[in-house]
Amino acid sequence: MKDWHPDLSRSSSPRYMAIADLIEMDLRSGHLAVGDRLPPQRDLAKRLNVDFTTVARGYVEAQKRGLVESHVGRGTFVTGRAGKARQDFAPDAVPDPRRASIVDFSMNMPPEPDDPELIAGMREGMSAVAASLVPLLRYQGFGGSGMDKDAAAAWLGRRGLTPSQERIFVTPGAHPALLAIFGLLAKPGETVLSEIITYPGMRSIAAQLRLNLAGLPMDEDGVLPEALASACERLKPKALYLNPTLQNPMTLTISTGRREEIAAVARKYQLPIVEDDAYGFIPQQGPAPLAAMAPDLTWHIGGLAKCLGAGLRLAYVVAPDSKAVWPFVSAMRANNVMASPLTMALATRWIEDGTADAILRFVRTEAAARQQMVAAILPAGSYRADPISFNIWLPLANGWTRSTFGSHMRSSGIGVVGSDAFTVEGAAPEAVRVCLGGPITRERLHGALEFMAHALEGPPEMASSFF
Repeated sequence: MKDWHPDLSRSSSPRYMAIADLIEMDLRSGHLAVGDRLPPQRDLAKRLNVDFTTVARGYVEAQKRGLVESHVGRGTFVTGRAGKARQDFAPDAVPDPRRASIVDFSMNMPPEPDDPELIAGMREGMSAVAASLVPLLRYQGFGGSGMDKDAAAAWLGRRGLTPSQERIFVTPGAHPALLAIFGLLAKPGETVLSEIITYPGMRSIAAQLRLNLAGLPMDEDGVLPEALASACERLKPKALYLNPTLQNPMTLTISTGRREEIAAVARKYQLPIVEDDAYGFIPQQGPAPLAAMAPDLTWHIGGLAKCLGAGLRLAYVVAPDSKAVWPFVSAMRANNVMASPLTMALATRWIEDGTADAILRFVRTEAAARQQMVAAILPAGSYRADPISFNIWLPLANGWTRSTFGSHMRSSGIGVVGSDAFTVEGAAPEAVRVCLGGPITRERLHGALEFMAHALEGPPEMASSFF
């Protein structure tokens, strides 16, 4: 029998997952070899000071990965299939060019992972989920299974949120959740508030539901509390929509003090807050969510599109109280039935095994590197951005308009969207959102930014694309 004593601190996963992770790590390092008999489950539980069931689940997980085999009366033996599992999944698997070329440059996208080890880990998660493929093709209850909600709670806990499980729902993306929530909070013709320059999806949702969307003025710290209070008095709004961290498109983050002021005004007028926290996980130490300051007033939406991948189409929603749960469930079921169990299982797997954290670290690092590139190419003060945002907000000068600039940049490989898409009230400013993420490489981005900087030095008539 192998005298195996794993150090659980080597893995950030839940303890049962860490046991399977460490079997795999030690098999690759040579500390474990094919044929080694692992310690009996009760003995290992005693050594690690954990419950017997934790070790039992760990061995089951390792068996699912093909790392071990258990035989009644004989014990659990290492099979040595860790390398094979990765090899079987990766070498012959190449991206289908018909899918690889699909991209919508109008969307604000995080940088895409290009690290082979990270991509291999992501693929291993897909392979592990595939072991449960048949049950994952079934209809399931809305809102996610217990294990999916546990993963959601663990993920939301990174933002300091600790709601009860019955208030957490896994939804098929932030957009359908917003549509359902605003359908509950306001009737056609009623008013909801947002930033005066806001997420285009919110404008579309308000139009779809025939709501009056009123924009609030902002400064460097976010919407102005006095303007919010005045709007509450004049317009009697039914809700306030905010994208408070790395706001799309302005990239500003509402400060802690301003969040407290906004929460105080909302509490005075009993105004529900809809917190679209799409980028909340990107800063390592961002301000606490509004849902932590006014949990009884706030619908919190923690989308995974900007930190893990938009193709997952998942968001974790926290309802403000138990009374709001059933109307929300009914609305979501009517519109969407359920989130895809396949994508839920993949997200849960990535959260449990640490892949989600690895993706998030990549996104932060790469976004910072791209912002540094922007700072080296564009004049200081000519644009607004955050050191880890995926985009910049670019006011235009020298006679450039948002339409001529968008046309000029169309072939550059980066997404440029005019301010019309984001403006709630009044004339749209001559400005554009420039996305730095998506499939574009650093090298191509560098060239596109230099192309952009050259064009901005003079009027549009001087740009070669207008010959």
